Amino acid sequence: MIPLNLVLENNHSKYYLNIADAIRKAIEQGLVTPCELLPSARKLAEQLQVNRHTIMAAYRELIAQGWVESKLRKGYRVTKNLPIIQASHKKHSSSHETVSHNWQIIKKNNTAQKKSASQYKFNFAGGNPDISLFPFNDFRSSMNTALNRPAIKDLNYGDNAGYPPFIKEVSTYLRRVRSINDKEIIVVNGTQEALYILSQVLLTKGDKVAVESLGYRPAWNTFENTGAELIGIKQTNQGIDVDHLESILKIHSIKLLYLTPLHQYPTTTTLPVSERMKIYRLAQQYNFAIIEDDYDHEFHYDTQPLAPIAANDPAGLVIYISSFSKLMFPAVRLGIMAVDKSLASHLINYRTLINHKTNILMQDAVARWMKEGAFERHLRKVTRVYQKRRECMVHMLNEFKNQGMNIHFNTPPGGMALWVDVGFNAEKIALKAQQQDIYILAENAFHLSARNNLNKYLRLGFSGQSEEKIEQGLIKLKRIMLSL
Repeated sequence: MIPLNLVLENNHSKYYLNIADAIRKAIEQGLVTPCELLPSARKLAEQLQVNRHTIMAAYRELIAQGWVESKLRKGYRVTKNLPIIQASHKKHSSSHETVSHNWQIIKKNNTAQKKSASQYKFNFAGGNPDISLFPFNDFRSSMNTALNRPAIKDLNYGDNAGYPPFIKEVSTYLRRVRSINDKEIIVVNGTQEALYILSQVLLTKGDKVAVESLGYRPAWNTFENTGAELIGIKQTNQGIDVDHLESILKIHSIKLLYLTPLHQYPTTTTLPVSERMKIYRLAQQYNFAIIEDDYDHEFHYDTQPLAPIAANDPAGLVIYISSFSKLMFPAVRLGIMAVDKSLASHLINYRTLINHKTNILMQDAVARWMKEGAFERHLRKVTRVYQKRRECMVHMLNEFKNQGMNIHFNTPPGGMALWVDVGFNAEKIALKAQQQDIYILAENAFHLSARNNLNKYLRLGFSGQSEEKIEQGLIKLKRIMLSL
């Protein structure tokens, strides 16, 4: 039983009445709510250091007044229907209205969604994993082992880079699967925390950050939060326009380039090796760093995915970020930064300002899960499932085309979404779809500059729902498009 904090006043000569008043006021103030269990007479007597019969007398008084009820072997509870508070009490309360403090908000952020994508019946969000596919029973054994045999010394304050066994598993995985070696691994609570730390350590007001003109708005918000200026780089059908980037570099001093080269967000294109090499040479020539966000590397279906830019980084200027949100589920809150040794200590020291310790128990469990091979088994399974869902969506959209609908798209070699040209009214289609319980985003959600909005692209995610749901949702979407 949770104790009840009571404020006793000496308004009565009989002590039990003072206790009864204190309990009643706690009920009136909402400290205990209707039907909620109250402390037993014995526990409350121990708390107030009085005789148990005194507490029982106080409870009898409250029962008589209608505030409390007692049931055999179930103890004392607040009544479901509380007594009507006297009008004089209401008048007294209204004459002492609380005036809220006038907060001076320095940094405002109005980007939070009113309704999350997962709350829609048909969810075409472009980066959602299907959490129902996660092997929770399989993972439970790793979590149980972490709890049964915890590394006690690592649960205390101390090293803030992450749990060493987890870092070891991640380092091995990055080396073997993504060809990344000779970088320091720092564990964070997801990609967004990584971006925030990097922004705070590397940027100041007036710095310029080059970003893809169609891109990831949460990253942009983080850079702008430091006072940095964003410069949009045009895109081609292969990804970022390197010629445009070079022309910008001749005019502006760029501090960072934020890039999603494997499955460009949101267009899903893959930047060729030749273009990546040009960007790297420019970074060396103009002395800027590259933040490479590799958010869904494993989900590549037709060929082996290209190795990240960070895999060949002799100058140590690529900051590689990724997370387990799509590999496992978003609530796992595990992300990594792979950075040059010269930068690592600065990032770890800043991270300590906002968080003294990472989630060691979760890292321990995931490390064990990875070591025994279950992690890669899960990835192989979901990759096969997502590939089938991509094929399902492509088949449905091709059927629509054959039926005369004006839609165009390229089938991406990987990723979790399609970038579909619907010809016109994309924003209106997305809005009407959301009104009919279908979550879709149009291209206006991804433009750095609104004037570049052609209003003809939709981003259709296929990973987060079953093939049946994909088919049903697309049929509804087709009706919406034909009605406009």
